[in-house]
Amino acid sequence: MISSIKYYFQLLKFRLSLTVVISATAGYLIGVENFDYLELVLLTLGGFLVTGSANGFNQILEKDYDKLMLRTMHRPLPQKKLTTLNAIIFSFVIGVLGLYLLSMIKPHGSFYGFLSKSSAFGLLSLMIYVLSYTPLKRMSTVSIFIGAIPGAIPVLLGWVAATDDFGLAVGLLFAIQFLWQFPHFISISWIRDNEYKKAGFKMMYGEEKGRYPAAIALITSILMTVVSVLPFFLELNFINLSVVSFILILVLGIWFTFNSYKLFKTPDDSIAKKLMISSLVYLPFMQLIYVMDKWIIIWFL
Repeated sequence: MISSIKYYFQLLKFRLSLTVVISATAGYLIGVENFDYLELVLLTLGGFLVTGSANGFNQILEKDYDKLMLRTMHRPLPQKKLTTLNAIIFSFVIGVLGLYLLSMIKPHGSFYGFLSKSSAFGLLSLMIYVLSYTPLKRMSTVSIFIGAIPGAIPVLLGWVAATDDFGLAVGLLFAIQFLWQFPHFISISWIRDNEYKKAGFKMMYGEEKGRYPAAIALITSILMTVVSVLPFFLELNFINLSVVSFILILVLGIWFTFNSYKLFKTPDDSIAKKLMISSLVYLPFMQLIYVMDKWIIIWFL
């Protein structure tokens, strides 16, 4: 019984699902004016379950290809630790439960009679990830672009859960996370290029490691850095970056961009690994600065 629980946790990719929830929580804390613990709990649990469901269906669809890659061959489905039917039932149930929890956040602004705006974005993210991104990975590198959309939705979902509204501010937060994913995924694809090709996944722009994918990583890093500091110059609802936060976010973005530049200058596996690590550092720290900038000002006023 205990071992089965472990395999279900592996199916929903616990750590990855948790990082997605962190982005949604950041979006909520940046946008919220009247903090509501129940909303945050619903967002956290609902977002985690929907993300876990998407990860589960992803592994179900890719179970035959996961056998071919060292990184994924030990997952529960290739190892036959779980049956496909059990994985489908589990992924479906947690997905429905997650959407239900999200639908309880500001339900008065409902879409289509039963979906709140939060659950609508959760469903959209799940569908794009499972029905578009997953099959496209074996067809075209456009999958990276498509995959960046559900990858950036969590911060949007968190913001909508807090404000029940849209606007330029959340558009910028969405754009930052959308652009961040290109150098992030390019660095991962670079490091695991042989494994992906062995399994038939087309995850490298230009099909080969070199200046072309490195240039895309560099350009998107520059754009991401520019967008990340725009709230300092604009009058936006809920976001007004202080000078200190502006400097910290700018320095963080320049550091990340410099690592992308180094990959462009020297297309090498070791440089790609450094870029991947820097991408994992950049996003949570950038979001933390945004959150602290807002809440420190609130605490001191």
